[in-house]
Amino acid sequence: QVQLVESGGGLVQPGGSLRLSCAASGSDFSTKDMAWYRQAPGNERELVAQITTGGWTTYVNSVKGRFAISRDYAKNTLYLQMNNLEPEDTAVYYCNTDPPVATYWGQGTQVAVSS
Repeated sequence: QVQLVESGGGLVQPGGSLRLSCAASGSDFSTKDMAWYRQAPGNERELVAQITTGGWTTYVNSVKGRFAISRDYAKNTLYLQMNNLEPEDTAVYYCNTDPPVATYWGQGTQVAVSS
């Protein structure tokens, strides 16, 4: 079982940066591939970035070169560094395992990109 708590969201101007964190409790974090997801108003939740237990990463095309996912096993924390943010990145961001487990969804953290 895993409990996931996201933080680090906020309001930022286009071109700005944010670093999201996902604090995980439970033993699954160290043995599972993890991912960041996001859901914009009126849209379905989408996968943004994935990281395997071995550190391999993949990204949705729209964030390649701008976002970086990482994980710290000592801190049981997943990160998403977001640079050069665009208004289209506005969404609630969630972390979960990859593939996601329904009971693991947290409250998410809101990211708003606007001038």
